[in-house]
Amino acid sequence: MSTSPSDAQGSGDGPIRPLVALAFAVIGFVALFVCGLGIASLVLNQDPISAPGFGQLPGILGSIAAAAAFAGGLWASLSRPHPSFWGALWTTAATFLGYLIGVGVGALIEGADPATAAAAIGRLATTWFGAVIAAAALIAGWGGIALVRTRARRPRWPWERDDEEE
Repeated sequence: MSTSPSDAQGSGDGPIRPLVALAFAVIGFVALFVCGLGIASLVLNQDPISAPGFGQLPGILGSIAAAAAFAGGLWASLSRPHPSFWGALWTTAATFLGYLIGVGVGALIEGADPATAAAAIGRLATTWFGAVIAAAALIAGWGGIALVRTRARRPRWPWERDDEEE
């Protein structure tokens, strides 16, 4: 059985392609992000973004900005020939800042005064909600890089295996 990268990619049995890993990681990040904020909100009995006069727009824009920053930061790591796990830390920082900036922009669009928007951002950055966002980005980013770096293969049914492998 040949183990060259070109043979492995041609047969579909080689490492996971960066674009596929990015898609899985972004989906994983969004799932962890939403679930984590929901559980933190339930446990703490608080809303993630609680400020007078805020609607849903800051949370929506923050979530979109976080997902976009996550995808962009992770793609910068995955597009390299041999991505480093340090890329997960840079992706986490970009995601965290993206979320905070998105919330701030959303608050200002809704008409909040800058001091209230800054207070909401400061609260997010220094509470468990910020830790949840960072943890979700770190876990999903590390997983996306691991998919590309390892010799992971797609799962195969028993009848798809070669006789030599059994």
